[in-house]
Amino acid sequence: MHESTDPEPATRIHDTLMRGQGFDFVDAATMRAWLETTGPLDDWEDFAGSWNRLATDSYLARLGKHRRRRHAVFSLDGVDTPVPAIRRQPHQPHYQTLDYNPLQGDIERWFEPVEDAVATSRSLGTILRHCQRFFGALAPRVARWHTEVHQFRIEARAGTPGLPTPEGRHRDGVDYVLVLLIDRENIASGTTSIHAPDGTEIGHFTLTRAFDAALVDDRRVFHGVTAVEALDPDAAAHRDVLVVTLRADDRADQPR
Repeated sequence: MHESTDPEPATRIHDTLMRGQGFDFVDAATMRAWLETTGPLDDWEDFAGSWNRLATDSYLARLGKHRRRRHAVFSLDGVDTPVPAIRRQPHQPHYQTLDYNPLQGDIERWFEPVEDAVATSRSLGTILRHCQRFFGALAPRVARWHTEVHQFRIEARAGTPGLPTPEGRHRDGVDYVLVLLIDRENIASGTTSIHAPDGTEIGHFTLTRAFDAALVDDRRVFHGVTAVEALDPDAAAHRDVLVVTLRADDRADQPR
């Protein structure tokens, strides 16, 4: 972990780590500094408050498990584009093959869309712009990124832990992943583990403060998160995260 409020050197440090090991943890102070250098976060309170309005994941509910989520798709121009744009795409399903999601693969899952006010918020725009620049610098030949935004709330209830990754240790079937902690209330655990393709654990960390983040090269490593449990079983308990995934529209154009 690296503490820094000077975003440019920090970005170079984390870029080097991502290239070397395929993942990195970014502490809240560093991540917030990066984002504030990229764009405004002045509507963060409203942005974070939207997690209180997420819809139940009906697909997971059929399996006796629980979480809340919303979903949206964006197109991000590559960093070599003269004026890199970010465009929201029409609402569409989230799809993963069984190779990547043995629990719910090979089905089109239609989730409630990210609210328009959230999709056009300054905070989300800043996060997407940062992803465009940071991950784009790792693969500068990519002309366009298919980008999915997932709002997740994992709730822990009395006697029932919440499962941030009910599919277990997995890859998402994309190129890069940002996991950004939005809020964490009355919970224990929720530790992220990173694994080599052979299953060997090569790192672990826990997102505990708003803006703590995980950066993952999904082509190279697997990730998972342990269950969360309520510290006070009589009080509300949740873990809120924003997950942004980037997949090159032309995979053949990506350095490996």
